[in-house]
Amino acid sequence: MKGGALVIIHNDAKVSDSVVIHFGITNKKSYNTDMNISQLLTNITPTKIDIEVQGLCLNTQSAQIGDLFIALKGQSAHGIDYIDQAIDKGCVAVLVDSEDIECALPTIRIDYLSEHLQTLANTFYNNATQVNVIGITGTNGKTSVACFISQLLTKLGVKNGLIGTLGMTHSKQPCFNTTPDILTLYRVLHHYHQQDIHHVVLEVSSHALAQDRIAGLNIKQAVFTNLTQDHLDYHHTLDEYQATKQKLFALDCVESVILNEDDNCYEHFLKIAKGKKQISYSLSDFDAIKTIEQGFLVQLDHYVFEIPFLGAFNLLNVLAALSSVKALGFKRNDIIPLLHKLTPPSGRMQKIDSHLAWIDYAHTPDAIENAITTLQKHHPNFKIRLVFGCGGNRDKNKRAKMGKIASKLADTIILTNDNPRNEDPKTIINDILSGIDDSYELDIIEDRRLAIETAMTTLKENECLLIAGKGHETTQQFKDRTIDLNDIDIAKHVK
Repeated sequence: MKGGALVIIHNDAKVSDSVVIHFGITNKKSYNTDMNISQLLTNITPTKIDIEVQGLCLNTQSAQIGDLFIALKGQSAHGIDYIDQAIDKGCVAVLVDSEDIECALPTIRIDYLSEHLQTLANTFYNNATQVNVIGITGTNGKTSVACFISQLLTKLGVKNGLIGTLGMTHSKQPCFNTTPDILTLYRVLHHYHQQDIHHVVLEVSSHALAQDRIAGLNIKQAVFTNLTQDHLDYHHTLDEYQATKQKLFALDCVESVILNEDDNCYEHFLKIAKGKKQISYSLSDFDAIKTIEQGFLVQLDHYVFEIPFLGAFNLLNVLAALSSVKALGFKRNDIIPLLHKLTPPSGRMQKIDSHLAWIDYAHTPDAIENAITTLQKHHPNFKIRLVFGCGGNRDKNKRAKMGKIASKLADTIILTNDNPRNEDPKTIINDILSGIDDSYELDIIEDRRLAIETAMTTLKENECLLIAGKGHETTQQFKDRTIDLNDIDIAKHVK
C-alpha cells in the first residue's frame, strides 16, 4: 500500500480523545477528533511522505523489512521500549497508544490501540478470513492431533497448512508461541490463501483464547483433547482455565466440534457447544486393543492394523484426528486405512534409535504420569529412569505435584533444569523436591546436557529412560542467556 503513513489503516471503530501524529521528531501535530479512524486517515494529511508498508507486526522478533510496527503499552517484545529494535529490523512506521513518543519514523498514536488489532489485521490481510481453520485446544495432545490431521489431509490430497508448537508449514515466518499473535496469524493465513491453501490446522492455546489472538478467524471446527492442570500462573484457577478453553467452542463461526468423551470435562464442553454438530470419540470406539512393544494392534470397524505410537493417549489423539477429518466430509473407509501410516511429531514419545530411551514434551502432572505409565505398560519387565525438571516463570503449584507423581511411578530420577528463565534453578528444583519423600534416593544434575548424558551412559539393561519436559525444543532459556540445547540430539549422540 502506498501513500502517506496515514493511509495504511482503515477502521470504522471510534477513536477516543485525541490522536497525535508525528512524522519524525521535528514535525508534530495534534488533532482532537470524534471521527472514526478511516475518516481521520482520509482527511488529515499534515505532511506528504511516501511509504510502502509491506506488513504489520506486533513482535520485533518477527518484524520484517517494510513492516508497520504496532507498539502496545506494557508488552514485552511488543512494546514501546522495542521501537529501536523495530527500526533496526527495517520497520518503516510505528503505531502507538502511548503519549510523548519521539521516533525517527512516521508515528501515529491512537488511544486503546489494542482494541483495533483485529480490524487492522483483517484490513491489511483481507484474505486471511477466507481460509477454513480447524482449531485444536486442550492441555495435552494439541500438537499430536494437529500433526495427525494435517498428515491425513495431505494423504487424502488436501493441501493444508499447520500452525503450532512445532512452527508453521509452508511459511518462512518464525513462530515463537503455540498460537502466534493475531497479526502474525492473519499474515500467514493471508499468504496461505495466496498459495491456494484453504485448510489450516491450528493449535489454540489458552493464552491465545484469553488474549483474542484468533479473533475474526474463520474457525469452522473445534477439537477438544483433554483438560488437566497447567498455566495456573496465568489463569489462577482450574475453573478459569477451563472457561478460557471453552471460548473456542462457543464461537459463532464454529460449525462442528470434536470432543473427547473419556475426559472428565467432556460434559462441560458438550454443553458449551450446544446447537453445533457434535462428534465424540473414545477408546471404546475400538473393537479391540492389544498393547505391543512398539505401540498397539487394534481393530476398528472391520480393519485390523498397528498404530505405531506408545500410550493410550495417542490412541485418543488418532481418534480425534479421524473424527476431525471425517467431519470435513471424508468417508471413514477412506481414512482408517491411512492411520497406520501416521508418524509422531518431534519430541512426543520419540524413541532414540537403538536405545530404550524416549524424549517427551511432558511438562504437566498429568502428562508426566501418562508418559511414565505408558512405558510401564509397553515394557512391563523394565524399571523406569526419569530425567526431568520444571520451567521457570510458570505455574509453581504443579512442581511439587510433578515431583510426587514422578517419585511414586519412576524407579530412579535425575532432577535437572528445564527452562529456568528468570528464576533461580535451585529454587525450582527445591519446589519439585517438596513433593518427594525424603527417603526417595535421586540425583540432582542441574546441567541438562550432563544429566541426559549421565542417564544414557549409566542406563542398565533392565531399564527404560524417559527424558521429559522439553521435547522438540532446541534452546534452553536462562535469566541472562539462551543456549542451544536439544534433548533429542544429545541423546542420539551418546555413545
